[in-house]
Amino acid sequence: MIQRKSKKGAFIALGCIVAFLALIVLMENLTALVPGAPAVFKPTSQLFVVLKKTAVYALAAVSMNLLTGFTGLFSLGTAGFMLLGAYTYAILTVPMASKDQVYYLFGGSAVKFSLPDLFGGADTMPGLILGVLIAIVLAGCVAAVFAWLIGLPVLRLKSDYLAIATLGFAEIIRAIFQWQKLGPITNGANMIKTFPTFFSFDIKNAQGITVLRLSTFVPFLLSIICITLIVLLINSSYGRAFKSIREDEIAAEAMGINLAKHKRLSFCISSFFSGISGALFAMFVNSVQAKPFTTNLTYEILLIVVIGGIGSVTGSCIATFLYVACSEWWLRFLDNEIVVESGFKIPFLRAGFRMVVFSIIIMVVVLFFRRGIMGTKELPDLFRKKAKKEVGK
Repeated sequence: MIQRKSKKGAFIALGCIVAFLALIVLMENLTALVPGAPAVFKPTSQLFVVLKKTAVYALAAVSMNLLTGFTGLFSLGTAGFMLLGAYTYAILTVPMASKDQVYYLFGGSAVKFSLPDLFGGADTMPGLILGVLIAIVLAGCVAAVFAWLIGLPVLRLKSDYLAIATLGFAEIIRAIFQWQKLGPITNGANMIKTFPTFFSFDIKNAQGITVLRLSTFVPFLLSIICITLIVLLINSSYGRAFKSIREDEIAAEAMGINLAKHKRLSFCISSFFSGISGALFAMFVNSVQAKPFTTNLTYEILLIVVIGGIGSVTGSCIATFLYVACSEWWLRFLDNEIVVESGFKIPFLRAGFRMVVFSIIIMVVVLFFRRGIMGTKELPDLFRKKAKKEVGK
């Protein structure tokens, strides 16, 4: 009976995911299908910028939640692992024809191949899909390798000391990647451009006209696949071991759980998906440079996790959309000065006021939802509660 329910739940979840992805494709191509569609559905609309950033940040937030919320390890190295993933992806996917132009200050690139070119080029479907997918996986692997190396000494620390150590790692790795002597690989402090982005997946006809837009569908597809893998891990025996470590390390060790092994495993897996989110971030901003990967990025992701609920994957996803939509879209009108007909200027409405209001909203949410929007609950838990209430009636 339990197996039937679990299978039924899995099919329902799969159906919801497919329907959501279909809705994304429909929304992105609505203006082409319906010429009189609202302006919000135009390809250049802020809606699609918010959705793409949501897909990228949601994966980063869930990967941090795996470590912080489900294993109880407080790390502030997310920006560093995202940087590793972003640079790995960009370095491996810059076309050979563009390498001399991108690395012109260093006489060309030290990496004498491009993954999309190995499969026919980024302008072909095999080259684009295989090259990009392999580069994204390698981006995660590079982040995981670094996590394993620094995890050997760092994971012996606890609480604030672990956070400080991982924060230091993120700052050190950001400084190293801007080192001019590594210019032939990282392009120093300069940007790396011309690699495949989300817009590269838009399907065009022979005349170069876009016939099907997939630039929002692709990040959501990749992010959903990764988050699904994380959820499966959380619900496995390894996930239960992570949770037991979070609750009580002494009791977990008494039950036969190898603390060092499972902590390192959680740290590496979390870093792997952070690296993938870094690769997606590079595809989102269309360039890679070390400057954006500061501690502010880590704090943004941590804030999303706290708002959504530490220990809730659903909460991280919902909080990501709300955070990105409020900061990037819904409150933008507060930055514009408004003058009424009588010539009276509405006070406070000026550049930067949006972030003041946004900060107040965050404070209110934290005060009244101390365990986050979802706490430790997931979306299926809410449906189970409703079903129990209906049965009780």
